Amino acid sequence: MPSKKRRPKFVFVVGGVLSGVGKGVTTASLGAIFRAKGFSATALKADPYVNVDAGTMNPTEHGEVFVTDDGDETDQDMGNYERFLDVNLTSTNYMTTGRVYLSVITDEREMKYKGRCVQVVPHIPEEIIRRIKAAQKMHNADITITEVGGTVGEYENILFLEAVRQMKLKNPGDVAIVLVSYLPVPAHIGEMKTKPTQHAQRALNQVGLHADLIVARGPMELDKVRREKLSNMCGLRKDYAISAPDVPSIYEIPIKLEDQDTGNKILTVLGLSPRKTNLLRWKKFVHGIDNAKKQSRIAVVGKYFATGDFTLADSYISVIEALRHAAWHNGSRSVLEWIDSEEFEKDPKKLKMLKEYDGVVVPGGFGTRGIEGIINTIRFVRENNIPYLGLCYGMQLACIEFVRNVLGKTEAHTVEVDDATVHPVIHVNPSQRKNIRENRYGGTMRLGAFDCQLKQGSKARKAYGTALISERHRHRYEFNNDYRTEVDAAGLKIVGVNPESDLVEIVELEKHPFFVGVQFHPEFKSRPMRSHPLFRDFIKATLA
Repeated sequence: MPSKKRRPKFVFVVGGVLSGVGKGVTTASLGAIFRAKGFSATALKADPYVNVDAGTMNPTEHGEVFVTDDGDETDQDMGNYERFLDVNLTSTNYMTTGRVYLSVITDEREMKYKGRCVQVVPHIPEEIIRRIKAAQKMHNADITITEVGGTVGEYENILFLEAVRQMKLKNPGDVAIVLVSYLPVPAHIGEMKTKPTQHAQRALNQVGLHADLIVARGPMELDKVRREKLSNMCGLRKDYAISAPDVPSIYEIPIKLEDQDTGNKILTVLGLSPRKTNLLRWKKFVHGIDNAKKQSRIAVVGKYFATGDFTLADSYISVIEALRHAAWHNGSRSVLEWIDSEEFEKDPKKLKMLKEYDGVVVPGGFGTRGIEGIINTIRFVRENNIPYLGLCYGMQLACIEFVRNVLGKTEAHTVEVDDATVHPVIHVNPSQRKNIRENRYGGTMRLGAFDCQLKQGSKARKAYGTALISERHRHRYEFNNDYRTEVDAAGLKIVGVNPESDLVEIVELEKHPFFVGVQFHPEFKSRPMRSHPLFRDFIKATLA
């Protein structure tokens, strides 16, 4: 618990040179370090998008939509915060430009400004500051770490930086600024270059801020010459340029940062006394990763992979991490391979390649593209006893495949794809019909944590070790209970049900090594040192 006498402190993490440089993992790692020092800490994401939330953003462009217990659709970095801090965050930990503006405009419409002219400055930064302090109070945090999306020098995040400037101006001893910046090593030169990061610091200076500490990202270690140059040219204290080279696992980053006493350096900026850091659990965990001997080869079959000539694994980052956590729990490694389901639509003969894998995962998704390829995949793994884990859409399509090919209702489908199907195995959640009819899609799905009652003797009940669980949802369509009795009797057992709505949450196939489909997203609750039960047992089945 934080001291009643201690003033709350605020750390802001900003990015330089390019996006995707590692601000989110740095923010999460700092949170883990502060918690390992005995401070209470929380983390926020300030997203510069005008979207009110991440729910309507394209996953191939923005990455995964992470859902909180209270149903907020957020940026994928929120998942890293939860995983590294081992906490459940809420909507107070996430804001976008759109959300901030919407609040200010709503307040103006409700006359909360009492007739004053409402201006971009100061009212937008004031709303940002209000949200940061609200998160601090809600989580009773000694140290609140806020990641500002984008890179310094952009138009998009300048109002967030103005909010930081105002907080720093009012209470300079309570605010620390960390710049995460990239130091490239051009192949034709062979030397790490600091100049882009120098420009990033100057871009911060132009908006009235100065980074207290620079986390120098790059393909290799920061050497003494480059460290001294950053210190001199960027106005840093000696050794406040922190080396952050590429590492095999993101879970090594807290250890890497703390080896350079990063936590205490920030505490010094904040006027707090240095403390010892207890990262023994992290070190033991990372040691286990490095020494895992066994291996399982997992095919992730989905739709959100292609973006031009590149594969975007960030579309399913929580699934990837949950599989890794589960593998490490089982003393193994998961080798993940991405398969676009459209391949199995164009050439069903390619399905035979699935025999080369130890397990198959079908993650969540929306829309019509690649659906028949996924259904073909599910039939193949069902008939060939390949361990299968279906998440959300992966559960729905497993039900459709079973009704088609076991019950013989070949026209079975989801109304999301075919609203005239004679066998709507997956239909619209009754509460969602009006939203769809009125084109209200943002923040209107079945979102957040819901209870699920587990059937005695099921694989799910055995995995969880309890009868009642709570998991996070993000979907608009549900299993049609008109088919429930028939499906269950034929061997696809209904083993998890929401006790309030009687909606189907989990299905399992009898007489199969592991065939489980869940309507929810268990990946959101997996933690590095506390693997999710379903992923844990799925990986165990693949190793068998």
